[in-house]
Amino acid sequence: MRKEAKTLHGKAVDSLVIAVDHFNRAWDRGRTEAVLIMLDRAFELLLKAIIIHKGGDIREKAKEGMTIGFDPCLRKCFSDAKLKCLSEEEVLALQALNTLRDAAQHHFIEVCEDLLYVHAQSAVTLFTRLTFDVLKKPLRDEIPIRILPVCAKPPTDLPALFDIEFADIKRMVAPGSRKRLDAKAKLRSLAILQASLDGRRSQPSNAELDKVVKRIHTGEDWRTIFPGVSTLTIHEERNGPGLTIRITKNQGESVQLVQDGNPNATVVAVKKVNDLDYYNLGAKQMASKLKLTVHKMLWVMERERIAANTDFHKVIKIGKQEHKRYSGRCLNRLQELFADEAVHDAYTNRNAANSPANA
Repeated sequence: MRKEAKTLHGKAVDSLVIAVDHFNRAWDRGRTEAVLIMLDRAFELLLKAIIIHKGGDIREKAKEGMTIGFDPCLRKCFSDAKLKCLSEEEVLALQALNTLRDAAQHHFIEVCEDLLYVHAQSAVTLFTRLTFDVLKKPLRDEIPIRILPVCAKPPTDLPALFDIEFADIKRMVAPGSRKRLDAKAKLRSLAILQASLDGRRSQPSNAELDKVVKRIHTGEDWRTIFPGVSTLTIHEERNGPGLTIRITKNQGESVQLVQDGNPNATVVAVKKVNDLDYYNLGAKQMASKLKLTVHKMLWVMERERIAANTDFHKVIKIGKQEHKRYSGRCLNRLQELFADEAVHDAYTNRNAANSPANA
């Protein structure tokens, strides 16, 4: 393992241990915030270690000396074929964790004990898998196995957990109650989960939470208000302690289709329900739109490793035939590349070097 990746991995483990230590403390002051912030830091550092280990780059091209943030790390580890190590469900869980951390660090949030345990334990489970599968460094070699989130009665049913939490919120917003602000802090964690499942990176405003409170007063159930949250389920690992959050497939879409390129979209924002709708361009169509020859376009695509990015390219099998298809994002990327004169010069120089006169 490269020295920088090894150092980042070590710092990631340190953050994970601190997060678990704060979770298990008897002292509650700042506990939730410390757990969320340190878990988030642990994964950002771990993903950077993985990217470097796999030969990727974590440096910001536009900002000298700066490294990429949490979302770009997720995107690389999910959509880059060379670096891919995360499933869609794992990305969704990490997106939710990151947005909860954002609320905890920059505003305030109230996460019930059971739900905090789910986030903490599932984080340890995923961290263990990534370090073992990708870095070949079992977590048990770094920390004692006893360093795990401790819960007297681990939850096994998320819907039942949310039933209890929502009943508590209803009491807190009932007429005459003076706990409306505390209720909003609890609602914020559910709203953040819903936004993440909708493909939006969003912190709910007070006005949005007020609308939720009004819906509660009309008698609406949490499953109607937060339909995406109702698709979450806990899956208990069989090979030892640990929980993972998975998205069920039989209760409606957990990830909604959002406009491609939306700056508020999360990493798993575009649900590719129909591959032919997403990868809707062939090579000749792309070249025609770019006003280039197919040969020149394909040369640049090979030079820039466009086909390695699953957001840009996919081989789709129809019957016995395979078709190379490209997305609108691929077209946009090529338009950016061909706007650079250096790309045209490189192609011209390459042809000149390969011409019969120079053979």
